[in-house]
Amino acid sequence: MYLVGLTGGVATGKSTVSNMFRELGVPVIDADAMARRIVEPGRKAWMAIKEEFGQCVFHDNGELNRAALRTIIFEDEGQRQKLNRITHPEIYKEMIWEAVKCALYGHQYIIMDLPLLFEAGVMVAYMHKIIVVTCEEDLQLQRLMEQRHLSERESKLMIGAQMPLDQKATMAQFVIENSGSLEDTRQQVSRIHKRLASSYFHWKIRLFLGAAIGGFVGAIYFVTKKLGNLRISDMLSRNGEKWHPLALK
Repeated sequence: MYLVGLTGGVATGKSTVSNMFRELGVPVIDADAMARRIVEPGRKAWMAIKEEFGQCVFHDNGELNRAALRTIIFEDEGQRQKLNRITHPEIYKEMIWEAVKCALYGHQYIIMDLPLLFEAGVMVAYMHKIIVVTCEEDLQLQRLMEQRHLSERESKLMIGAQMPLDQKATMAQFVIENSGSLEDTRQQVSRIHKRLASSYFHWKIRLFLGAAIGGFVGAIYFVTKKLGNLRISDMLSRNGEKWHPLALK
């Protein structure tokens, strides 16, 4: 199994693309879903955010007030980086665990939906291929305002906090242009899936892992046997006898 990174900009249609891959039977691990999970009341990231940002970013019932936190981090780069240092390690832990579970089911590849794949940079080296979802700038702004019920200013701040789409596209192996119809997007996803599904890269990974596991087991067996022989030799020497390996005639 190998990893395929899926990224883009906010409101470019990554969720739509993710669902299309799911319809094709490809597992998708969503960083946004992991981000919601790690800030559940009582968890490590929840406690760290409360200590760092205070009660003002929480509702009375203890749940994170995302709107209040968003206002803080999109106005202040330092505060945004502070939040990222708290949440990103926990998000990656959750995603890696989910990826391990998918590997046990024998999937050929999985999609890692990472909105900040390039901005964070941590997971880029682990991706065999990267897909970027783009759309026209005006359409992105319109979608964001409608989907999140944000003002134009808030939407522009959110878009501006991410790497430009053109720059992301230059670093990807596949680009999905999502300004057209759903059918057009679906055809692009289908073409990419066929190329990924025809790759033999996952067999190389399985052979490598098999060899590594075999070598590890062999090393344990050798060390265990060696220690066992030493114990026998030591016991016999204490009884005044000399130990000789058994010779087959």
